[in-house]
Amino acid sequence: MQQRVKTAMWISLSLSLILLACNSDNAVQSRNKVPTVDPTAALTEQVRKDAAASVVSPASEAQQQVSGGGRENPDFLNGIDDQNRGDKVGKVAFSGSIPNRNGMLYLFETEGRNIAVMDSARIDNGRFDFGSIEVGRGFYGLGYETGKKTADVVLNPDEGVLTIDFQNARLLGGRTDSQENRAWFAYRGAEAANTNQVRQLYKQRRGNEAAIDAQVQAKQKELARIQHNFIRDNPGTYMAKFLTWKQPRFIGDKGTFLSDLDMSDNSLIRSMALPDRIQSMMRTFSEGKDAGFLSCIDLVKASCEENPVILEFALYNMLDGFYNTGKETICQYILDNYIFDEDCGANLSDVIRQRAQGIINLRVGNTPPNFRIPDPSGKVIDLSEMVASHEYTLVMFWASWCHKCEQEIPNLVPMYAEMNPRGFGMVGISVDQQKSAWTKAIADNQIPWSNVSQLKGWDAPITDDYKITQTPTYFLLDKEGKIVLKPERWFEVQRFLQTRI
Repeated sequence: MQQRVKTAMWISLSLSLILLACNSDNAVQSRNKVPTVDPTAALTEQVRKDAAASVVSPASEAQQQVSGGGRENPDFLNGIDDQNRGDKVGKVAFSGSIPNRNGMLYLFETEGRNIAVMDSARIDNGRFDFGSIEVGRGFYGLGYETGKKTADVVLNPDEGVLTIDFQNARLLGGRTDSQENRAWFAYRGAEAANTNQVRQLYKQRRGNEAAIDAQVQAKQKELARIQHNFIRDNPGTYMAKFLTWKQPRFIGDKGTFLSDLDMSDNSLIRSMALPDRIQSMMRTFSEGKDAGFLSCIDLVKASCEENPVILEFALYNMLDGFYNTGKETICQYILDNYIFDEDCGANLSDVIRQRAQGIINLRVGNTPPNFRIPDPSGKVIDLSEMVASHEYTLVMFWASWCHKCEQEIPNLVPMYAEMNPRGFGMVGISVDQQKSAWTKAIADNQIPWSNVSQLKGWDAPITDDYKITQTPTYFLLDKEGKIVLKPERWFEVQRFLQTRI
């Protein structure tokens, strides 16, 4: 199956489940003297530092033992101090430049990987100015479209004036007097290089598992040392705190795995640190079994319950993640016990219940969102009208570049020809971005059913509404628009219809 391009924390969890089942000396500088960040050079410099830096030495086993059976993680370095501890809300005057760019620039508030527009500025002759905006510490998104984030920046009221002259329209680096963002641009490049090296190693793993696993472990240790260097070089910053969160202080016991995280610190939600930690907890302690997942969920809830903001954030991330990996029974446990339960859900806001309802609506027996999207000729296809005129309607998310779709479509075409006169309807929703590629695929495959697309790829609103993370994805609806089947293959649809129409 084709995996969704945009980042999604729980796609990694899905892969893991398969495997399981089987004081800085850099004073604030003038903008004109700060060089453009080169991520490759940043990595080289970090590797040089790694050779000279002393890493926190592991204590003896007896010294490492903590309450609950956990032990001190030798890769943990604490970068949280009185300056960066907790959240802080205040004003930041944010401006800068983007070469060869005009139009709108949007600033997004982030909650993990969820984004919402909080402000906008016009780019005139390459320059933008958001003015003075009130923010809390954390990562914020920038993008050129209201629903699409291009890159992240760090906003921290400790830095009341933030100017970034981006090096290009990708917004991945540039000149800035912000210690937070200098560190972020450099660290991101170093982490990406390390991740790519690990990915290349895994491609060589077959038949050489022990040697490759040892090299991967060495790369993970190298990344931990890089994180330590950034923590030491940027004391008191949000970045130092964020990188501290990257490694749990205590390991080996799920009861203490989250204990180093200050759940009263709302700046946790403006990063992927907590979702990543929860993902790691599930992968490490669940054994890939439902009972293990439920036990971890209970511990996460207990860890977060004193702060409704963090609790909602954690619950929805788990709910969303388990839905995207097909664990709907686990989703139901979270819904029944922690979101819609009259006692446990008493302190939760309507927002999380509305978000949860979006997942509930995509379950068998419920009605998914309606849509009105144009086909290649510009004719608007209304799902509610289509389902009302057929006994059953198949909604198929696909793409011109999806190889699995190429295998499914030749079987769907004759099935549609046979079943359509008997009351079977079908609509394809493409996650393509280029109309020419989309329409060519329709013609080449001689697809007879209706096809629509918002031509925004994985960033299309319809993919969020239906929580699409891969293609093809199917929903079979009855005449009332309720989901009767969520098949994985075309022949499951055929078997269902042969006994009903």
